[in-house]
Amino acid sequence: MQLNLKLAVLAAAVALAACGKKEEAAPVAAPAAAPAPAAQVIKIGHVGPTSGAIAHLGKDNENGAKMAIEELNAAGLTIGGAPVTFELLAEDDAADPKQGTAAATKLVDAKVAGVIGHLNSGTTIPASQIYNDAGIPQISPSATNPKYTRQGYAGVFRMVADDVHLGGTLGKYAVETLKAKTVAVIDDRTAYGQGVADEFEKGVAAAGGTVVGREFTNDKATDFNAILTTLKAKKPDVVFFGGMDAVAGPMLKQMKQLGINAKFMGGDGICSSELPKLAADGMADDQVYCAEAGGVEGEQKEGMDKFRADFKAKFGADVQVYAPYVYDAVKVMANAMVTAGSADPKVYLPALKATNYKGVTGNIAFDEKGDIKNGALTLMTYKAGARTTLAVIR
Repeated sequence: MQLNLKLAVLAAAVALAACGKKEEAAPVAAPAAAPAPAAQVIKIGHVGPTSGAIAHLGKDNENGAKMAIEELNAAGLTIGGAPVTFELLAEDDAADPKQGTAAATKLVDAKVAGVIGHLNSGTTIPASQIYNDAGIPQISPSATNPKYTRQGYAGVFRMVADDVHLGGTLGKYAVETLKAKTVAVIDDRTAYGQGVADEFEKGVAAAGGTVVGREFTNDKATDFNAILTTLKAKKPDVVFFGGMDAVAGPMLKQMKQLGINAKFMGGDGICSSELPKLAADGMADDQVYCAEAGGVEGEQKEGMDKFRADFKAKFGADVQVYAPYVYDAVKVMANAMVTAGSADPKVYLPALKATNYKGVTGNIAFDEKGDIKNGALTLMTYKAGARTTLAVIR
């Protein structure tokens, strides 16, 4: 019994000791860092002909957009204090108005915040109604038909001079500089080709020249013997073509085959680095004169030269024509969003209208219609298969 009593006392003592011992507090974990807010994805559309006869021009433009989007994302921009990521939604319109409107509808359904495109006036103009109805701003890097910005739409913008300036200047140049007394005109019946040819005729007439013939073809034609034979009989000093390089190249070859030694002129549609390849041996040095609807000079040329070098390093190809204008258009649209603090088209549109941006293509600002202010033209010719700049005209 004594043993049991001792054990009981010992157990009680142990229990009391245990109860009296201060428990050590469990270590408290540091509060977890709040997760970084997810970046808002802002979709920007681009449309151009990445298939068909002028796919080289459409791909050139699309690469300009890709380059701008990559740089914007690398910069880590915020809009309204929140991080953003830009996503490019690229569509092919094949330079076809019906496919262009289908592409526009697809981008609207995808809820893009803005669109860069299209390349051709013939696709840009019908698509612009779809974007306007949806309240989505559109910047065309290359559509030159004046109608584009004369429809009364609030959200349309043009990065280059229009056909009134381009065609008229070329007409004057043909008479006053090339000393042409007679000119013949061909157009491809597209909104762009017919429009620039009409303005060229007006420029020729205003400078005192004579249009001795007007013929037309289409934007997919390859045989021009009939119309060229007709024009050969009129002995023009200059043949002007309103259309694209994919048609101009074969036309030049057939002019040579027929013994037509006239100068050959065209607008920005033919003024590509691809034209000598398309013409094969049909081009003589100083035979072709054309103009890009845009241009830089002086200190601004350094920025353009750097862009061209960076573009070639990235894509392994020279700039065709309008990739720099697409690049700047993307940057201008993003800049308006940052300025407004929103990617909502209704909110950033006023900032887009008030754009004052220094880009690789020059100082960018728009007038009340959405046309580029103080738009330039770059007159060019070709020597040894390469473009040579003659002058920048404003």
